Amino acid sequence: MTVSRGPSLERFADSRSLTLGVELELQIVNHHDYDLTPASKDLLRLMGKYKLPGNVTPEITESMIELCTGVCDNHMQVLSQLTETRDALVACAAQLNVGLCGGGTHAFQDWSERRIFDTPRFHEVATLYGYLSKQFTIFGQHVHIGCPGPDQALVLLHGLSRFIPHLIALSASSPFVQGTDTGFHSARLNSVFAFPLSGRAPFVNRWDDFLIFFEKMTRTGVVKSMKDFYWDIRPKPEFGTIEVRVLDTPLTIEKAAALAGYIQCLARWLRIEKPFEPHEDDYLPYTFNRFQACRFGLDGTFVDPSTGEHRVLRDDIEASFQALEIHAMELGAEDALSYLRKELAGAGNDASWLRGVHEHEQLLPEVVRQQCRRWAGDSP
Repeated sequence: MTVSRGPSLERFADSRSLTLGVELELQIVNHHDYDLTPASKDLLRLMGKYKLPGNVTPEITESMIELCTGVCDNHMQVLSQLTETRDALVACAAQLNVGLCGGGTHAFQDWSERRIFDTPRFHEVATLYGYLSKQFTIFGQHVHIGCPGPDQALVLLHGLSRFIPHLIALSASSPFVQGTDTGFHSARLNSVFAFPLSGRAPFVNRWDDFLIFFEKMTRTGVVKSMKDFYWDIRPKPEFGTIEVRVLDTPLTIEKAAALAGYIQCLARWLRIEKPFEPHEDDYLPYTFNRFQACRFGLDGTFVDPSTGEHRVLRDDIEASFQALEIHAMELGAEDALSYLRKELAGAGNDASWLRGVHEHEQLLPEVVRQQCRRWAGDSP
């Protein structure tokens, strides 16, 4: 009797350690009332004439577009590539009389008006998840970190997991949903949590054990590939990376590059200094820490997985900056940490900026208009 087996996982590709790749999902809005508009196909057509270091691809609904860097060595390369692609996208958007902006959610769009982009994969997702697929018109930044091998990738994944609340709080830019201030700094992640295969990866630190887990999951028919996992951090074997997925899309490319530089510094610190050994018990406060960061941003409570000590998240972020200083020097990421430090000491994250604009203007379309100006680089 032959036992059928599920799809096999790709071989973990060769990858240079600590290389970076960044993906940014962007909002496409009209210039009439700054609502989302389905212009991704036209944008992709115009972008076809540009030769870019990365690429631009569709996302699940037609009011979104994703830009990706190539493989980068450091923060400055990420910033350079993001700038080149951003400028091309802004030029093409101007030809279509539409705007582009960052932010983890659109402030007042109606999810029911969204259109699924016409690809087999997106239609399959829409068929499986129903209305959730249109509610997935949310916008995130994904950061890939190159790993020398699969076992090292899993160790790094679990090490970085304790810094998920730090990354959420720093990147948070989604306080508004369907015209309402949610009270959250990152409401976007509430939409991600609705998917059944979201949250944290299982605690295994050997690739052979991960393959056993993956085979069990595929045997059930629940998953077909790694794309079916919406984990906060997941392995990306075809790239030889791990992919950090919790960040809201920032309002500027400078912020996006700085966050990528911070993650690279954390990865180098974890790999070289090995400040702690990952354990399953590290995940005991994981969901609490994640919620605190989403709800309260930089002022959320962080529970140290090792000691149980409660600290204010912004204080723990500042402590991490101090621990990373030598690694930032080695990676050429001093400007990245400096950028984030200034935000930490100043007005705070992008969610605070968005609330400040709304408090002043009292009009959400004006908030989105100013988001577009920030993304294009023509507003402080």
